[in-house]
Amino acid sequence: MTTQYAVQITAKDQIEINPALPVPAVGPTQILLKIEACGICFSDTKLMHTFADHPRKLPILAGITAAELAEIPTYRPGAAPIVPGHEPVARVAQVGERVTRYTVGQRVLVQTDYRHLPTAKANAAFGYDFDGALEEYALVDERMVIDPVTGESFLIPVDETPSASAVALIEPWACVETAYAWPERPGLKPGGTLLVVVDDGYVPVGLEELVAAAQPARRVDNPAAGRLADELFDDIIYVGASAERVEALSRVLGARGIMNIVTCGRAFDRDVAIDVGRVHYDLIRYVGTTGDRPADGYAWSPATCELRPGEALAVIGAAGPMGLMHTVRAATAGVPGITVDAVDVDDHRLGRLHAVVDPIAAAAGVPVRVINSATTPLTEGAYTYVALMVPVPALLRQAIGLAGAGAIVNAFAGFAVGTTADLDLNAILARRIYLFGTSGSRICDMVTVKQRLEAGVVDTNISLDAISGIAGVPDAIESVTNRTSQGKIMVYPALHDLGLVRLVDLPGRLPAVAAAMADGRWTKAAEQVLLESAS
Repeated sequence: MTTQYAVQITAKDQIEINPALPVPAVGPTQILLKIEACGICFSDTKLMHTFADHPRKLPILAGITAAELAEIPTYRPGAAPIVPGHEPVARVAQVGERVTRYTVGQRVLVQTDYRHLPTAKANAAFGYDFDGALEEYALVDERMVIDPVTGESFLIPVDETPSASAVALIEPWACVETAYAWPERPGLKPGGTLLVVVDDGYVPVGLEELVAAAQPARRVDNPAAGRLADELFDDIIYVGASAERVEALSRVLGARGIMNIVTCGRAFDRDVAIDVGRVHYDLIRYVGTTGDRPADGYAWSPATCELRPGEALAVIGAAGPMGLMHTVRAATAGVPGITVDAVDVDDHRLGRLHAVVDPIAAAAGVPVRVINSATTPLTEGAYTYVALMVPVPALLRQAIGLAGAGAIVNAFAGFAVGTTADLDLNAILARRIYLFGTSGSRICDMVTVKQRLEAGVVDTNISLDAISGIAGVPDAIESVTNRTSQGKIMVYPALHDLGLVRLVDLPGRLPAVAAAMADGRWTKAAEQVLLESAS
């Protein structure tokens, strides 16, 4: 095969089906993957809306040489048309003569988030600046799919037992896993860069002892205005209570940086505009104290944001695809004493959530309430953990209002970089609310979900709402954009002409496929009938 059917984003809000995209030639270090299935993600819509400006479509800065990148024909940063799709399962179809770890015929789960290849604002990723999986064949290079630190492979072997859909759905479930398992930093970064700003009239206590223990490589104190325009810091200790100052200092907080705000008993006179897109993509954090000791500001940072015994969890936007995953993960996590409120505003979508979650929660003995917050107001300060699925700044403010003392607020929703939310830092600091976000997944989290799937702890197919071939991808993207999908959408690239079909509509559209489902749920048998009918 020299050409293939593929989906391409060609400009902002421009998505096209290309029936004759060349299948890339396989170089000496490269692997050609035949895509079995690929899920549609809300992140695909963000790539379509931002295109060349997306943090993961910016040029790669390090981790691989320019000469090596030039040898990879599917590297398409900036304004180059891109094949999206980063939730795939595939089979190795061809390998170059210098490939050492992969063989033809291997079935692999593709981890697509190349954190070892930084861009100016995030990192490279398959389906963003390398052509992704919404095509029949995708090419990767062995030099980029081996973690240079751990030696782990981004192509994770899977056996033949699960359906392609179940394996492809590991990736979004792993993004949920990452949100809870990601390691947080509970202190100054040893050997990092530190900016200290102390407003007039404020006197921090124990600052020098704190700094001495971390031994930063560079420390800057109270710089003149405009001096730091091109410098970023791992830590910023700000002693004061000026909203304007926090907003200005945020611009020099580097990726994975922490701003520690020490108010010495005073209060901000207004809400503070925080770039919540950077909390999500750059993993920046805001901590602090209403007292005068900077060490106290770091002290309440958790090691991870995993659920804790006795947690009272609210999932805001629970009836969407990712909200369902958060709710099911909570119910099956084995955390003692946990309660879950699954919150949304659409009764129809909540009905489906009920049907999926109720038997799982009952079997696990976890109380799960499904709540329409439009008719049943939630109680302020009632929750110890709030997970937000909807990228709306006003809802993030609401989530913080629902959080009690010592709560964690998981801004899981994919806020775009540059999206600001006016947040009440007085409340956040006084109640020690830990606000965090994560983006993408890691190899270890995908392996964790894979093991849960294999052990029968979770069936990832419960989150599937619709299927499609290449022809249905534009409708699938529109459905995800408008949030009309009640779950995940799975694309089978080998099916060129199949449009978008919801599982509930299969009896009328594809009755033989529907007959192979189990109680309306997608199965491997249904998938086999679908693929055989098209062959």
